[in-house]
Amino acid sequence: MEYHIKHVVILGGGTAGWMSACYLAKNLEGSVAITVVEAPSIPRIGVGEATIPNLHKTFFASLGLREDEWMRACNASFKMGIKFINWRTSGSGEAHPRRWGNSYDAFYHIFGQLPEYERLPLSHYWFARKYRDQTTEAFDYACYKEPPALDANLAPCGQDGKPWTNYAWHFDAQRVADFLKDFAIRKLNVQHREEEMTEALLDERGFITALRTKSGLLLEGDLFMDCSGFRGLLINQAMREPFLDMSDFLLCDRAVATAIPHDDETKGIEPYTSAIAMRAGWAWKIPMPTRFGSGYVYSSRFVSQDQATKDFCQLWNLKPEEAELNHVRFRVGRNRRAWVKNCVSIGLSSCFLEPLESTGIYFITAALYQLVKHFPDNRFDPILLERYNREIETMFDDCRDFIQAHFYFSPRSDTSFWKANKELTLSENIREKIAMYRVGMPVNLPVVDESTYYGNFEAEFRNFWTNSNYYCIFAGLGFLPDHPLPLLTYRNASAEGASPLFEKIKEQQRELLSSLPTNYAYLCQLHGKQAG
Repeated sequence: MEYHIKHVVILGGGTAGWMSACYLAKNLEGSVAITVVEAPSIPRIGVGEATIPNLHKTFFASLGLREDEWMRACNASFKMGIKFINWRTSGSGEAHPRRWGNSYDAFYHIFGQLPEYERLPLSHYWFARKYRDQTTEAFDYACYKEPPALDANLAPCGQDGKPWTNYAWHFDAQRVADFLKDFAIRKLNVQHREEEMTEALLDERGFITALRTKSGLLLEGDLFMDCSGFRGLLINQAMREPFLDMSDFLLCDRAVATAIPHDDETKGIEPYTSAIAMRAGWAWKIPMPTRFGSGYVYSSRFVSQDQATKDFCQLWNLKPEEAELNHVRFRVGRNRRAWVKNCVSIGLSSCFLEPLESTGIYFITAALYQLVKHFPDNRFDPILLERYNREIETMFDDCRDFIQAHFYFSPRSDTSFWKANKELTLSENIREKIAMYRVGMPVNLPVVDESTYYGNFEAEFRNFWTNSNYYCIFAGLGFLPDHPLPLLTYRNASAEGASPLFEKIKEQQRELLSSLPTNYAYLCQLHGKQAG
């Protein structure tokens, strides 16, 4: 017990702070005192947060919380994927897809996993057929059962409540923070101090010993967690750890956002996030009951705040002078080290990428998982810190590369923004993946088989972007391999043998369309409301 961590002090509330408090309190089994120091909150517009499918299993379920319980408290809805709109055609921001050849400019990034035939993902058989002019069907509709159900705004669960696919969630992040705050204080004995920090006290080794607040309170601790957001009050200001700017990989650095009322009964609730290409960036649409959150993520190098605001309001027919808008500046990149001495940065104080693939909550959850896995005693053995920092660095850089590829391989070149994205440098890591893709090889495979990937904590946190994720984006953007996987040229019979899988997907699509409830009706039931 001599080296036992006795007190963890978390600076900052919000989603990152209260997720940290709950996760540590539960996983350390109450053996460590935890205090959250949170400045008086400023009310903010709930513009929506989108997540990825591991959130319930890896976080809420680990706290002993039921899905329906936290969903009701957080105005949550379902998300089965991301719909990319107008990423291939020129034009201003439009919420509806433009014509693209014989179809429309929209494609899905689906969370469901690809079926396999003879240990190869169905994507390889799809491209072999396309290469030989044996199919004109888009990748997502040919290889996944989900797209028609998304088009029809159907639920990811059947009438009996059982899920038929992997899904994530949309919710109000402020409500999540409030829900977890209440849970942490009532159920997990977390202490809450509504105080504004004025100074971090350091010892001769450079370790933080205490935080001084505006009221004169001195909060001592052994381990300090920085959840103070972009300001990085502890990790960047007190510990002087440099922040590595990544604007040479990703150009967007601003956003304008708001919440918009929605007629759910008439229009339904979309079970997906939309990512709508704009002239100098893209806009998200996150549907939740009674409204949707939206924001225009843009590059200030290519459009002014006034013009971005005008373009965003035009997208949704809003009046700029009447709309309640949030204007956000953000830093893109990560700290050189997320954990320095006895200070760990979590959330925005650690790293940030624009939310194109909903990585915000994922970064928090993954960081907390790794922190518990590498949790120290008061000796703060350097190997624990080094391994933790390596995991966070790999996680962030892999996500950064994946998001950059969206812009780099978009065929759009109608504005200076889209042209500039083609001139940026790609990392060695993503260039290797692209080279593999070009010759028909799997891009990226997790540490376990893709069919059992979701729910495997280590696989999900170590390497989220699997082969199917890359194929969804690359094929959706019209970037295809140079030729099929060479192995298939030696397996003519197996290529034909995959045909029943494509037929089975069509059958599943028809069955789902005829049997599933609408997402609106299912959410009304979940939230205890009467459907119209």
